[in-house]
Amino acid sequence: MFVRTKQRGTHTYLMIVENKRVDGRIQQTVLHHLGRLDRLRASGQLDALFHSLGRFSEDLDVLGAHQRGESITTRTTRIGPALMFERLWRQLGIDQVLNDRLAGRKFGFAVERAVFLTVLHRLFDPGSDRAAEKWKEHTAIEGAGRLALHHLYRTLAWLGSPLTQKEDQQGATPFAPRCVKDQIEEELFDRRCDLFSSLDLVFFDTTSIYFEGEGGDTLGQYGHSKDHRPDLKQMVVGVVLDQEGQPLCSELWPGNTADVTSLLPIVERLRRRFAVGNICIVADRGMISQETIKELEGRGWKYILGARMRRCAEVKHDVLHRGGRYQQVYPKSPIKKDPSPLKVKEVRVEGRRYVVCLNEDQAAKDRHHREAIVAALRDALERGDKSLIGNKGYRRFVRAQGKRFSIDREKVEQETRYDGKWVLRTNMDLSAAQTALKYKQLWMVEQMFRSMKSLLQTRPIYHKCDETIRGHVFCSFLALVLRKELEDRLGRKGWRPEWADIIQDLDNLLETEISVDGKGYIVRSQTQGTVGKVAQACGAALPPLLRRCRPQP
Repeated sequence: MFVRTKQRGTHTYLMIVENKRVDGRIQQTVLHHLGRLDRLRASGQLDALFHSLGRFSEDLDVLGAHQRGESITTRTTRIGPALMFERLWRQLGIDQVLNDRLAGRKFGFAVERAVFLTVLHRLFDPGSDRAAEKWKEHTAIEGAGRLALHHLYRTLAWLGSPLTQKEDQQGATPFAPRCVKDQIEEELFDRRCDLFSSLDLVFFDTTSIYFEGEGGDTLGQYGHSKDHRPDLKQMVVGVVLDQEGQPLCSELWPGNTADVTSLLPIVERLRRRFAVGNICIVADRGMISQETIKELEGRGWKYILGARMRRCAEVKHDVLHRGGRYQQVYPKSPIKKDPSPLKVKEVRVEGRRYVVCLNEDQAAKDRHHREAIVAALRDALERGDKSLIGNKGYRRFVRAQGKRFSIDREKVEQETRYDGKWVLRTNMDLSAAQTALKYKQLWMVEQMFRSMKSLLQTRPIYHKCDETIRGHVFCSFLALVLRKELEDRLGRKGWRPEWADIIQDLDNLLETEISVDGKGYIVRSQTQGTVGKVAQACGAALPPLLRRCRPQP
């Protein structure tokens, strides 16, 4: 039974109705007409009716007592994090893969639960492993109650420990041995791949992560810091994604390893690990070098690589000066007929294939930015102010003649050729438009790194040995796997909420243990914001607002 309304003219009427299934169909029967809504409200009869009915509901009575402050609260815990991500964890088979790896090992504690706790902490409250231990005290995670800090450290060391069998080290790179976490990555891929799965196209990018401390036995080294912390030791982290944007694996190297040096060993290692036949590497311009390209072509590997427009003489003087008509790129969706701001054209130089990409919106921004720089320079020079001249962004447009400075109009004009453009080099048979769209997918990797370094705050790392460092980063990798899975499920339903909102809303989903008249109850907080959508995407059922429990002594 429930109350429904019915509109008659300008008035709303209330009635008590009942649904019954008759011959496979739902039929609704009116049990009682309560009358006009406005009159019931004015007379106070509506509130009296609900108050009277509430006396026969224990749930309403307990909830009312709790709201009036007539209950005793014993404990409040977060339930949102584990409630949703436990479902994804098990559906992706991560728990099973971990337990298979642990078969025959006697750790004396729940290692799989320790991994889940660490991954969940990366998602919701990134920080040190010491902080993870404290965080769990107020977070409901099945089977994690007895875990201590030393259990987390042992777990990370196990994930990053080298495989002991000699044959297991086949495919190791000069930078890193094969570890337990490598086997886990491979088994997770095997679980989700099918006849239609393909690794013909993979995306690869790297970043640096600095250490507070020595940085392990071999990983922590001084090198080019993308974090602008050359004073600290660092390591290089690589992430590989498949063409669907699914995280495939993570790789670590010493901090003094150049990107171009790491590319070829990683490609060879990917082929071994995931039984890849043909493969196309998509990487940004930091990966490209003539030696690398020659090696890729010598091995028959396909590639789409970003070219350095200003540093590569062939691109600067030949490719960008070639004429030709740009082709408009249209979105994949057949619904959208309007072209995107992207245009492409193909240029060949002595058999080498380039694709010049032009984003007209970005070109307008570049032009506006340059004009602002030139205007600021002009004003500074007229005032005799030389402070701007030392700035790297301004210096490239300044001509010095002894002690006299002026704006270099030739350099300003030359810079216009780069507005909104980037250049790709490829040996693929794809069209120019398809090549550009594939390269744009590399942004998925960049987004992953932003997540790993800002939201997940993998950096800075305090661990002192290589094994725990590898385990630490791998847990961040698993967090990215869960995030990607949830975002994909939400996207398939047409929902694209902000990630920060998801985390906040789930973090605010609480359960409170209370005592009323000597009886124990658990009260769930009301759902907020994105919780309902996330629950649907995960297939998770929310617990009732109120349920009985054994009262705390």
